[in-house]
Amino acid sequence: MSRIHLSVPHLGRQELRYVHEAFESNWVSTVGPQLDAFERALSSRIGRPAVALASGTAAIHLGLRLLGVGPGDEVLASDFTFVASVNPIRYLGATPVLVDSDPGTWMMSPERLAEALEDRGRRGRRPRAVVVVHLYGQCADMDALGEVCARHGVPILEDAAEALGATYKGQPAGSMGEVAAFSFNGNKIVTSSGGGMLVARRPEWVERARFWSTQARDPGVAYHHSEMGFNYRLSNVLAAIGRGQLEVLDERVRQRRAVAFRYRDAFADLPGLALMPQAPYGLHTNWLSCFLVDPDRLGATRDDLLAALDAADVEARPLWKPMHLQPLYADCDRYGGDVAERLFELGLCLPSSSNLSLEAQRRVIDVVRDVAGAPRRPGRSPGAAPAADGAGPRIDVPHHRQ
Repeated sequence: MSRIHLSVPHLGRQELRYVHEAFESNWVSTVGPQLDAFERALSSRIGRPAVALASGTAAIHLGLRLLGVGPGDEVLASDFTFVASVNPIRYLGATPVLVDSDPGTWMMSPERLAEALEDRGRRGRRPRAVVVVHLYGQCADMDALGEVCARHGVPILEDAAEALGATYKGQPAGSMGEVAAFSFNGNKIVTSSGGGMLVARRPEWVERARFWSTQARDPGVAYHHSEMGFNYRLSNVLAAIGRGQLEVLDERVRQRRAVAFRYRDAFADLPGLALMPQAPYGLHTNWLSCFLVDPDRLGATRDDLLAALDAADVEARPLWKPMHLQPLYADCDRYGGDVAERLFELGLCLPSSSNLSLEAQRRVIDVVRDVAGAPRRPGRSPGAAPAADGAGPRIDVPHHRQ
């Protein structure tokens, strides 16, 4: 049996057609019609101007620079996230300050954010920006977070790397902060093999980021530079892949959600295994199918499941390890952290590819049921996702104050 991976690219004929056009036109570097078309398509989808970059990390880096982040500044950031959400803060010589999650959504806690901003304000250290991360395909509560930030005069950068296609009260992820970053890494819901996109409220900011992304070369025939720039532009060939992928985004979202809900239904009789909460305020793409494991009720730990899945040649992962548990960021100030720690301790990501076959998903389901000591269901294949979006039984994550 072949290995079942966590999240793999799902490519089609349109991507190949656009790549052929790029080769036939000989536009293969960091300019070209595919690049322009990719930016236009993403801009139309989000409702803001966009510039295509080499990675989502590059987009966060340039986005923070647009917000004026520099040496000596502080930037508040989600504690429960991938390290790329936080590293660019340090690229700019600034200091991350970590904010815990809300147990009901897993996103940044508005209450903890308010506590952090009030405390930094009392100390005369108002942060330069807040990096709000939309995790695993779900948006953070942007009304609540935005209200807190507006009260303190601090702009938001949306890290929407994991949330392309998600919505918040009808608004696309990436359309609500001053700046936003997307990723098209190979494991994302749509991919350009590697790449990212920066969008911003102000068109002139996007043009400034475009300038910085091509080594900040000043106009003219000479190679003249008055600002620091970076080699951050996406290539026309990779943009061709992304352009084709973006055309099937809605279908990929439907497929990812179907995978998540098939797992949910297959585990509905297992106490102690709960799908990630589906916040009522928007569309969750379920980029990854994430579950919390209550070992006392399931009769097995998260690590028991990881070990059994690995033995069955199935790739599964824990949820993100919080930044305050990373040696790189262990010395950062933080507000809370218990929720993020508990999510990491209990959380499990199962194979979630949009092209995951029913047979492969049955393999995953059978391993989980075996570990839990539950009988398999002979002859039954996981069916299509039902219309209801509820997460099913919930495992509470305590939210204790530190």
